[in-house]
Amino acid sequence: MILAGGVGRLEELVHERADANYRFFAAEADRIARLCHRMAERFARGGRLVAFGWTPAARSDVRHVAVEFVHPVIVGKRALPAIGLSREGGSLAAQVALVAEPDDIALGFGEKDDAEVADAIRVAAERGCLTVAFAPLGAASEFRPPSRDPFIRQELVETLYHVLWELVHVFFEHRGLLQGREGRASRDVGASRFLYPFLGEHEHDLEAVVADVRASVLLKSAETGALRTDTLIGNQAQLLGAAAALRRVFDAGGQLLALGNGGSATDAMDAVADFRDPPGGWPARRALDLTEDAAILTALANDIGTDALFARQIIAYGRPGDVVLAFSTSGDSRNVVEALAEARRRGLMSVALVGYGGGRILADRLADHVLVTRSEHIPRIQEAQAGAFHALRELIEGGSPGAP
Repeated sequence: MILAGGVGRLEELVHERADANYRFFAAEADRIARLCHRMAERFARGGRLVAFGWTPAARSDVRHVAVEFVHPVIVGKRALPAIGLSREGGSLAAQVALVAEPDDIALGFGEKDDAEVADAIRVAAERGCLTVAFAPLGAASEFRPPSRDPFIRQELVETLYHVLWELVHVFFEHRGLLQGREGRASRDVGASRFLYPFLGEHEHDLEAVVADVRASVLLKSAETGALRTDTLIGNQAQLLGAAAALRRVFDAGGQLLALGNGGSATDAMDAVADFRDPPGGWPARRALDLTEDAAILTALANDIGTDALFARQIIAYGRPGDVVLAFSTSGDSRNVVEALAEARRRGLMSVALVGYGGGRILADRLADHVLVTRSEHIPRIQEAQAGAFHALRELIEGGSPGAP
């Protein structure tokens, strides 16, 4: 079964994403580069990133940006302090009032008219934080993706905060450009120079370094656009087949079980948010996030081991007619492999989004539908996978989510 109009709509999705990606980063590259410098100064003074958001989809971005800064996955990058706040803790403004300090960077995830996020940004600004948002919410720096499609906007925002995370480190290589707590040049220096082909020896030349970073912003965004296109086009048959199979599961009353580790865990969160709380008047679909319950995850990790994190939950929750949606940038994550093997034993249908060459998941045919993003750079893989699962979500319903 192939969904009616699926091929044509997939081609439209590719074009819409490529166009929005190009326009957004061409317009914003200089502001992004300068924001990297301002963020680096805050970090050099002991500041932290404080991310917050209210909606289920925004929560996934909050968790994603926090884990990227705290747990860097690229050799040579340092861990930077980041805190994520969402609705679990109550009012965002109240949480920010308790947490925020003057040298912090406040990153608000929300659409326009999101009063919770706007109030939190106001409180952060009063505390002296550098405030950043992705909609008109009163932040000092606001980046507004040029699309009415909420999925595309979220994908552009993900690429933006990945680029901020990657390129803020450039300025640590130029300690003469950073001021520490006492207003003097920071002596902190990192070991990631080899990652930046444009980086020159401009120790005290801010504009030259900003130009290098601006060029890297454009290069990274172009890589993302090309990889997202390749992922959608190269996996056309898998996307259409998975969308049709998932539609049958939902129409028959089945549920989706989503899982992944680290940044891929936040992709699972986002996917479940898009099924449970969909945009554009789509019907809510039954979905369970297997990364959500910290008590279950820590109990399993402590008592059995991390390999069983998801397989045990599939044993507990999985029923005939359900489907597993797995995210793995490598295709080799042990607990994801074990989960898919358990799903296969129990007769559950499965869809996997993987990077690199597909890893064991592709080689051993552990999932019924495997979508491969052929890259070895984790941030780019995750950005392309976001486009793929958003496209999958849309193809299931057979129409655009439109404006929120």
